[in-house]
Order: sequence, then structure tokens, then C-alpha cells
Amino acid sequence: MSAQAAPAPFFSAHGLCKSFFGVQVLHDMGFSLHPGQVLGLVGENGSGKSTTMNILGGVLPMDAGRMTIDGTEYRPRNPREAEAHGIAFIHQELNLFRNLSVAENLFIAGFPKKLRGLPFIDRARVRARTQELLAAVDLDVAPATLVSRLSQGERQLVEIAKALGANARIVIFDEPTTSLTTRETDRLFDIIGRLRRQGIAIIYISHILGDVLRLCDDILVLRDGHLVGGAPKSQMTVERMITLMVGRTIEQMFPPRDPPIELGEPVLEVRGLSQRGMVKDIGFSLRAGEVLGISGLMGAGRSELARILFGIDPCESGEVRIGGSAVPKLSPAACMAQGMAFLTEDRRAEGLMMEASIADNVALASLPRFGRNWARFIERTRLGDEVARVSSAVRIVAPDQRRTLAKNLSGGNQQKVVIGKWLLREPRVFMLDEPTRGIDVGAKYEVYKIINQLAADGAGVLVISSEIEELTGMCDRILVMAQGEIRAEFARAEFDREAILRAAMWHGSKEPA
Repeated sequence: MSAQAAPAPFFSAHGLCKSFFGVQVLHDMGFSLHPGQVLGLVGENGSGKSTTMNILGGVLPMDAGRMTIDGTEYRPRNPREAEAHGIAFIHQELNLFRNLSVAENLFIAGFPKKLRGLPFIDRARVRARTQELLAAVDLDVAPATLVSRLSQGERQLVEIAKALGANARIVIFDEPTTSLTTRETDRLFDIIGRLRRQGIAIIYISHILGDVLRLCDDILVLRDGHLVGGAPKSQMTVERMITLMVGRTIEQMFPPRDPPIELGEPVLEVRGLSQRGMVKDIGFSLRAGEVLGISGLMGAGRSELARILFGIDPCESGEVRIGGSAVPKLSPAACMAQGMAFLTEDRRAEGLMMEASIADNVALASLPRFGRNWARFIERTRLGDEVARVSSAVRIVAPDQRRTLAKNLSGGNQQKVVIGKWLLREPRVFMLDEPTRGIDVGAKYEVYKIINQLAADGAGVLVISSEIEELTGMCDRILVMAQGEIRAEFARAEFDREAILRAAMWHGSKEPA
């Protein structure tokens, strides 16, 4: 253990095992926690991180093993029992009621009463305690503020305040920075530092390995349900973590790509696209076989541009041509008919039917192509063969794709299902908005290979990403947006992280010198 973890451990787990439907997914997992320790937990999606934390948080029972808190056996039957033992789990999908106030969310498990036995809430105590908890996480909002009015980062602080109100001794953060701005991320890290100084132990789960090294005292690496490595952060590097996670050395973060000697004709042409408050006078072209990146800070208009191009959001003026043909009225149906596909930023809410199977999700966007005769009966055999082909091509890992629901997949496999859904339509223009957000390094590598194959097959690929390294590693050109406008363009030979950031932060009327 590192020097910061000198006190005796108050929590320990030994030999944790878990199986689903006869398949063992967790093998002899064990670790310990000290007061004030920050423990990093990394691994690919499906490696056993969530299963381990769900056992600790009372969501899942263990099949075998033993956990103790202060030397006493700990075996929670549900999350309420885990919370009573001081375990707080801050999920990637925050567990807050958006239609309730901050105070109501903090006390949802039980409001203080004015008189014992009578159903009258002591609202003065609720307000006072809420203000006290919000001050502890530096969140300056009124207790009566609706959660729906808060930013993602502010909602996360409400979750942390809720954990403090429950006297948590262990706080589990699951991919906490996925939807946060840089400023909100820095604020979160400051709060985590404050929690550790109060003696609260932190378990930090993230695919952003640099953040893990920055925050954690010790790091555990899981692969295929096994603990394959653990050491103080001083003995870990990003390269070592990646090697342990995937079981092999990744020489490059990005697969090699040999771009065509000569790109094809434009498959997407945009001229003068404007929508008040979103984008202004956008113009660019995308050629067959090209991977074009769009960079910019949050709020720059990148996602808004993609949604307008696909006809989800309206535009006031401008022209869009796909494959040389103008799209007279932008709509998802018109864009799809001309060969455009769009992988949205939020795969769970907009890209998937979470309660449907993998096969049904992959088939969804292509059903009309498999209808026969006037009654449009689906040719199920041909559709099934094509769904299986695409699923294999994107390497979706699941035992039974007709029975496995999308909600039960890892983030990486969910993203592959969305990609597979669009690949079945054989698009010539593919827009991907944050295609690797919230997925592990191994799954990222596979998504990158799919992008390369799309380009090699002659499609034009538009990649929107907040990770400059991702864009410089994958793209032929990068457009930089700021305040709804394209402020700069970089060819591959000109890629420079500092110059791209400078263009993204420039507030003048043209590209900075």
C-alpha cells in the first residue's frame, strides 16, 4: 500500500465470486480499503468492475467470498442495508428525481418529523440540513431548486451531498466525469480531495486512465472477471494499465490506417447552414474515404450541427447535398434515404431500445429493406443472416443476440450495437458524435477499426469528439468550432494540440495567428 494508506483497513473483501446463468463473471476478487484512501478500479467493459461494486453496494448477492467492515462480516441484502453500513454508490446514470427539489432528493429516504409518530415534516430542519450539506460540496443553490434545472456537474454534487448526509464511509464513483465540463471535473476532483481528508474512502472507476493516476493512491486492474494487477500509483503507468487490461501490448492507441492515395468525390456538402443561437454560416465538404473531425469546447455547436444535418433540429437557411443531390427538406427519413447515418451522443436515450434484444436493435433502422410484396412481410431469414453478419463484423460480445437485452450489455457493446444498426444500411455518410465516450480502451480500439473500415469502403465519416488525441489519431482533417462557427481547419500534416485548443478558445472573428 502507498504511504497515504497507513491506517489499518476498515473494509476487506476476499474471494468474491459471481455467476450469471451458469457463466462465472467474477473470480476470487479481493481488496481492502483504508480511511482516506482513493482506490482506482480499471478494466475493460465486462471485466467485473460493476459486478464487484454491485456486490459491495448490495445490488447483487455474492455466490462465494467474504466481506468485513471493522472486522465484522458484511453481507448486504439490498442497497438500503449497504447505505446503513456507510456505502454510497454514485452511478454514471445519477439516481436523482429530476422533478423534485434538491432538498427532497437529499431526504427522499426519510424526512425529519416535527413530532415523533406524526406525519408532519420539519421543513426548517430540512432546509437547514440541506444548506449545510450543499455548503460541504460548494454548491450554491437554493434547497427548493428543482434538480431538472441543475447542470450535470451540479447534480453530481447533489449526489455527493446525499452521501455525506447518510454518513458514508465509502463513496464509489462510477465514470463520474463522462458528462462533465473541464471546470466541473476539476471541481469534482477538489471535492474528492476534501472527502479523503475527512477520512472517507473512495473507489474511483474510470476509463480515463490519466485521471486515475492523478487521483488514486492505489490501482487495481481487472480482466475477464479476474484481478490481474494491483499496485500503488507510483508503480503504474498508462501503458502498464492498458497492457494488463487487454492482456496484450497495444503499440498504438489507434489502429494503423493507410488513407487512400486519392480521396473520392464529395459525399456531403454543406453551404451557409445557419440556425439562430446554434450555428452560423457553416460550410464544408466531406469526401468519400475521408475521416473528418470536428473539435471544439462544450457549447461550441458541434452536436447541434450534427442534429441539424440529420434533420432532427430545424435550420433557418443553408444547403445540404448528399452524394451530389440536394436535400430539399432536412429530416431523418430524407437523410437516411440518401445514405446518411447518425450515431448520437446519448446512445442509451436516443440510439437504443434498452428493453429490446441486440438483434432487434440492429435490425430496427433497416426493416423496410427486408419487407416483401405489398403487405411488407419481413423476410426474417434474410434479415437474421444480415443482422448476424453485421454483429460479427463489429464483434458484439453476447451469448445469445436474440435473447440478450441491450440494457444488459456493457457500454462498449451497446455502442457496437448502435454502430451495427447503421452499418446494416450501408451508409455513404456516417456522423458519429462522441463515439467512444464512456467505453474502455479495448472497445475504443475496436470502434476506431470500424471507422477505418468505413472509410476504406468509401464512406465519408464525420467524427465529433471532445478528445483532441482521438481526432488527431484518427482523422484526415479537423474542423474547429467555437460559438457556433467553424473557426479553423487543420490538415493532417498540420495537427497540433496547442493550435487546435487555441482555435477552440478564440473569441475573435477569425482564426488566431
